[in-house]
Amino acid sequence: MIKKNQELLNKLNQISDGLLVFGSLLAAFYIRFYFFQDGKQALPENFYVYTAGGMAIVQMLAYTVAGVYQPQRKRRLRKLCANIFLANLLCIIALQSLLFLLKIESFSRYVTVIFFALETVGVCGKHIVVRALLRQMRKKGFNQKYIVLIGSGSVARNCFEELNRNPELGSQVLGYLSQYARIESLPYLGKPEELAGVLENMKPDEVIAAMELDESIEISGLLYVCDTAGVRLSLIPPYALRRTSGPQVDMINNIPLLVMRRVPLDYVANAALKRCGDIIGSLVLLLVLSPLFLAIAVGVKVSSPGPILFRQTRIGYRKEPFVMYKFRSMCVNEEEDNGWTTRDDPRRTPFGVFLRKWSLDELPQLFNVLKGDMSLVGPRPERPYYVEKFCRDVPMYMIKHQVRPGMTGLAQVKGLRGDTSIEKRIEMDVFYIENWSPWLDIRIMCQTLPHIRNNETVSC
Repeated sequence: MIKKNQELLNKLNQISDGLLVFGSLLAAFYIRFYFFQDGKQALPENFYVYTAGGMAIVQMLAYTVAGVYQPQRKRRLRKLCANIFLANLLCIIALQSLLFLLKIESFSRYVTVIFFALETVGVCGKHIVVRALLRQMRKKGFNQKYIVLIGSGSVARNCFEELNRNPELGSQVLGYLSQYARIESLPYLGKPEELAGVLENMKPDEVIAAMELDESIEISGLLYVCDTAGVRLSLIPPYALRRTSGPQVDMINNIPLLVMRRVPLDYVANAALKRCGDIIGSLVLLLVLSPLFLAIAVGVKVSSPGPILFRQTRIGYRKEPFVMYKFRSMCVNEEEDNGWTTRDDPRRTPFGVFLRKWSLDELPQLFNVLKGDMSLVGPRPERPYYVEKFCRDVPMYMIKHQVRPGMTGLAQVKGLRGDTSIEKRIEMDVFYIENWSPWLDIRIMCQTLPHIRNNETVSC
């Protein structure tokens, strides 16, 4: 029922957003040519109407890709509005690019600016109002769903506390059944064998089985009782709420499969989109920065004897080793494979200090991106020596190898670079892996620019 209600709400949201985008462009047209009345209308009104219809369709798709229609109950309004703003901005850029390619130069720029402002304020405002109304309705007791829990361990307790902390979810737990009465703040309704009587007397909307491994209850028996009473049974598997933020259900033909960690880049379309972005981005940057590459190569060669490029083995996607490239910033030494660089490292050359200060030593990794060893954005790769060490000492460390490593990443733009907490760095990496989107990559790349100058940290 929750999923069906969410699907209906999403459809209504999409339709209303499309109407807002359509109306915003028409309103921008009338404001520009009928309210101000100081410009010549070079294109007919029908052209703006057709453009408005096309933009409405395109931006509904853009909002879907940006995650605007994902469940918003736990999502911050700031992030929702930021995604809407970014989607609008990219669609405006796409519109202007299309007009340029079609050589339609008479499309009013004032209409474009007013349209962008109106649609951003309108769509964001609508989502804020709808979200506030839904929460208030649920808090006041409207559209409530009554639930009976089965289980008394940490899984059941977490489920109850989560629902109790968030009244806007519209769910009330009537009590729980278990072999033992262990949740003091919740009414104890008896043992699981008494479920049929509880359903008959209390008439709940849903039964949630949230049992630990040591609470051996026959699920097929629970399903039979619930089906007989016409009540839906949901199951929270043991450990489903632990150390993961995105479990999801997959199917092997008719067999349900619970995937404990959601990785968006496991989907072929997402992986292909990211790889295309890496190829195009690395090619453009290599072409634009080629004069800088030449200047740095000369500087490295003149500053100290040795090779221009520093090659080092790192562990990448699917735990496969690869050779990562950097401009050499230190004198040739014997500790390159397992020596940990430090601030004010005496091995650095004078020119290397300059390269590290502005992170220019990282530029050859664009070749790694083009080859497919790395991505523009992702967790930073580490040397085999430290991977072997951290995989034993740092929880969830090896999760980072489920995606390609990156030249920059979420941890780096948060200041977790070089000699900083590995645990916090891995937390950021796991968050990135589980919440990847094209918009997150774009945001990280934009946030990387202010962090290029690297005075207080060292390269990793």
